[in-house]
Amino acid sequence: MKLRLGLPKGSLQEATFALFERAGFRFKTTSRSYEPIVDDDEIEPVLLRPQEIPAYVADGVIDAGLTGHDWITDCGVTVHEICELRYSKLTNNPIRIVLAVHQDSDVRSVEDLRGKRLATEYVRLTNRFLADRGIDAEVEFSWGACEVKVPTLVDAIVVNTETGSSLRAHNLRIVETLLTSTTRFVANTSAWNEDAWKRQKLESLGMLLQGAMNAARLVGLKMNAPRAGLGDVLGLLPALRNPTISQLADEAWVAVEVILEERQSRDLLPKLKRAGATGLVEYPLNKVIY
Repeated sequence: MKLRLGLPKGSLQEATFALFERAGFRFKTTSRSYEPIVDDDEIEPVLLRPQEIPAYVADGVIDAGLTGHDWITDCGVTVHEICELRYSKLTNNPIRIVLAVHQDSDVRSVEDLRGKRLATEYVRLTNRFLADRGIDAEVEFSWGACEVKVPTLVDAIVVNTETGSSLRAHNLRIVETLLTSTTRFVANTSAWNEDAWKRQKLESLGMLLQGAMNAARLVGLKMNAPRAGLGDVLGLLPALRNPTISQLADEAWVAVEVILEERQSRDLLPKLKRAGATGLVEYPLNKVIY
């Protein structure tokens, strides 16, 4: 059997392939290929615009896919969410879908949009947002590059932003945030509920991808410590549960191993050395599954 899997083409493609590689799956593609090759005969991948993936998953054209919560919401379709994967093209932070105007605009709130013209890729999401507020405004679809249209072509835009740098570069300010979004691994409801093989495959993929996400912020640390000073060393160590302690051939020494946040390591290593630990080794992790 095959699992037809939709992967986001474009800005998220490189980060998605890197995540799958940490999870144990290697993809190969060419610049013009929409059907990558993966080292798993049970997966049939296809590259699609993330905007398209929710509808194709919901309709059963593909069994599952990775796309943003923003595009799922914009499409308004029903899919089964397997897990949240907090990664994006630049950081691991969520993106925001925001309403933005030029710094000199007289629009200070959503209510000021009455009779105005907006451009966005999120037409359905924006129309629902305005309708919920009772705002009558014209919303037009834009093929990207919305920032350059303000204020000469439109009065406002609804766009996604990760860092806000593009908005600042175009002298725009945010009026309101419509939605906060992260990447989601979603499945067709029939594939999930009615096909035992596909569900098991999807559950395994979800577990491995989440394990890779967990490992991205963690490192392993091992060291030797004198038994007489073990309390001082252990007092410095954080751990997922408890440090692993193993007896060395020399009964006066033990080996200590722990998993910790990578950002903690730079401050911790000198302290451990001063506390008497030796042979300190930090190593990367591929997957951490809770």
